[in-house]
Amino acid sequence: MAAGAALGLVFQEVVAVLHDAVKEVGSKALMFEPILKSLESQLGSLAPLVEDIRQLSEQLDLRKVESETLIEHMRKGEKLVRKCSKIRWWNYCFKVHYSTKLKELDEEIVKFCQVNLQVYSTRNALLALSSMNRMLQKVDSVVESLETPRASCAVPGLRDVTVGLEMPIMELKTLLLKEEVQLLLLTAPGGCGKTTLVQKLCEDDQIKGIYKENILFVNVSKTPNVKVIVQNLFDYKRCRPEFLIQSDEEAIEQLPQLLNHIGPNPILLILDDVWLGSESLPEKFKFNIPKYKILITSRTAFPRFEFTYNLKLLNDVDANDLFCHSASLQDGSSYIPAEEDIKKIVRGCGGFPLVLKVIGGSLRRQKEEVWRSRLMKWSDGRSFVSSDAELLACLQKSLEFQYDKDNIEDCFMDLGSFPEDQRIPVAALIDMWAELYGLDEDGIHAIANLQELTTRNLASLVMARKDASEVNSYYNDDFVTQHDILRELAMHQSSQEPEGQRPRLIMNISGNNLPKWWMEQKQLLINARLLSISTDESFSWSWCNIQAPKVEVLVLNFQTKNYTLPDFVETMDELKVLIVTNYGFFHAGISNFQLLGSLPNFRRIRLEKVSISSLFETVVPLKSLKKISLFMCNIGKAFENCTNQLSNALPNLIEIRIDYCNDLLELPVGLCDIVLLKKLSITNCHKLSALPKGIGKLVNLEVLRFRSCTNLSELPESIRSLHELSTLDISDCLSISKLPKHIGELCNLKVLNMKGCLRLRNSLPESTVELKQLKLVVCDEERAKLWEPIKEFLTELKVEVAEKDINLNWLPK
Repeated sequence: MAAGAALGLVFQEVVAVLHDAVKEVGSKALMFEPILKSLESQLGSLAPLVEDIRQLSEQLDLRKVESETLIEHMRKGEKLVRKCSKIRWWNYCFKVHYSTKLKELDEEIVKFCQVNLQVYSTRNALLALSSMNRMLQKVDSVVESLETPRASCAVPGLRDVTVGLEMPIMELKTLLLKEEVQLLLLTAPGGCGKTTLVQKLCEDDQIKGIYKENILFVNVSKTPNVKVIVQNLFDYKRCRPEFLIQSDEEAIEQLPQLLNHIGPNPILLILDDVWLGSESLPEKFKFNIPKYKILITSRTAFPRFEFTYNLKLLNDVDANDLFCHSASLQDGSSYIPAEEDIKKIVRGCGGFPLVLKVIGGSLRRQKEEVWRSRLMKWSDGRSFVSSDAELLACLQKSLEFQYDKDNIEDCFMDLGSFPEDQRIPVAALIDMWAELYGLDEDGIHAIANLQELTTRNLASLVMARKDASEVNSYYNDDFVTQHDILRELAMHQSSQEPEGQRPRLIMNISGNNLPKWWMEQKQLLINARLLSISTDESFSWSWCNIQAPKVEVLVLNFQTKNYTLPDFVETMDELKVLIVTNYGFFHAGISNFQLLGSLPNFRRIRLEKVSISSLFETVVPLKSLKKISLFMCNIGKAFENCTNQLSNALPNLIEIRIDYCNDLLELPVGLCDIVLLKKLSITNCHKLSALPKGIGKLVNLEVLRFRSCTNLSELPESIRSLHELSTLDISDCLSISKLPKHIGELCNLKVLNMKGCLRLRNSLPESTVELKQLKLVVCDEERAKLWEPIKEFLTELKVEVAEKDINLNWLPK
């Protein structure tokens, strides 16, 4: 702060001194009159803002490079101006010399005013600069403690229309806020909208006013892991436990530390979806802490809880409104049946919101024949839902995927391959479906299928806001969620045949309780194309001998600190895609990677939250591998062991994606020898500071992305050799201050995303005018001005100013 204040005072003083000198000399040195008049005008414009700059300097430590440079120029300028009064009219050489110097000073002040002082011109702009400065200070210090994306315990946002919840919200809120209520159970059958009601409750102004930032939302699900729940709560509130949590007991023992830390403000802990058999869990989270309450949702009305709120089914009016909205009857895009027929279907749904939405979604935009076919199935008008089993049977009737050329039904069933209440990465689904169903590599058809499932209310596709350069190309931040009943429906649909004959086999193993049908056979033959195996933290069983000659996609979900790839992987000759995801809190080590070397058709591997050093301990040739994706992985010193071996081990690799790998400091030099590589995407790796100088050897590269690599300071000049490059993304690379000098040699570059490159302020390289194929540049407003003169040469170029979307969730607070 002191340094910033001193800089502000110096700046104020120097401007005043120079201004006085210009006015004094301007009346005497007539040969310099025009340039001195211009200087006087610029300094006059600067003067009203100097006091604002000085005051702001006292509030924050200003970024000093530009200001100190200008101060030095002004000091020299004051001496220069006074020398001008001594130059005689006949001394032409001195006149040219000093005129040039004065013009440079004038241009320097103009540039400073245009680029930097815009942010000082109003009080709101001063505050904006203050916020930006705090952000840059955080970036500058990034990141000794920077971690991967934190587990979110925030209440999920509502994306769907809700009806009939006004009275339940009022009643639930009144009961929750009673002084004697510390633990409250919200109960109703599955598909009634319990979670939706909680989401709406948390949007209530009174609830937000009371609990503010201390509303904590936890998905408990069918197999709760207390240790992971507590670790996620600590992580979400950016608090460290006193000692490493090793067990559920230690987790509960340390939880009061967190609750007391975020107090004394009121705290609301929401435990969503507590299953029968886990009813004792909420009481473990109960502590004698003032203003601390727990809200539980469950399908079961546990009698052990004193305070219970029973959510009722929708009445006929609300049910009718929800169905008509889900079927889009109001927009005229589909056949509109008779009112009595609508009432018949709505009565059959029994007031269950989930059923109304799914059945309504299945009839959206359908022709009259489809409506009549459904009406015949439900002709008796009775409710066809009275239990979970009947709920599944009812929903199953709505799953009519007519003329399903795009494998939408298969895509729906594939969603059951991932654990309950977990986000499903869109990038993983694109890999699966590209190989299973021949959908395109870029994910356009996969997204279309997910949007169709969302339209039918069978899943929810959540997509981050995208710039024009990202549409149809970047899905790393997108995911799918699914109601647990719809997940059960997907698995139910996948389990119609005997286990050995299913095209899709999904196994959820709790502890060491392997399925009976598995244990009964010494050698198990599986004919599935997709095999998914999920195990929990207590799994320690050795794998039995499985023969799976037709498996093309293997999904392994686990929670243990160490995981061994099953031996039977070695015999999966048709395996094309391996997706390994660690859902535990800590990174996990994986062994047995050498098994992959024998697979002749192995093309894609995606690893999430694992330590990959073991992957490269002995570099196994993966000659058919086309794509590697590493998400939230610990890189460690993995690349050090394979610097000169990568091209031999991965001779046909086409794509590398590395995301949120926060200990990635540099890329291996040997990567530059993988000459077939077409796509290299390194995103959100905040410690990556430099790129290999030989990156220009990747002559087939078409997409190069370094999004949000905040410590990366420059692109190597050898990038000029990437003549096939069509997309370059350096968005949010806060440390990059210039583009490569010879960037104009990228003769096929069509898209450049440089949004958020805050330190890139100087003029663009002269060679930029040679980017004849460049069609789109995405940047912020300040950078857009740099492109204005370039557009005179590149007439088809569109410069899109990106919307401000400041997301600092990855920064330590």
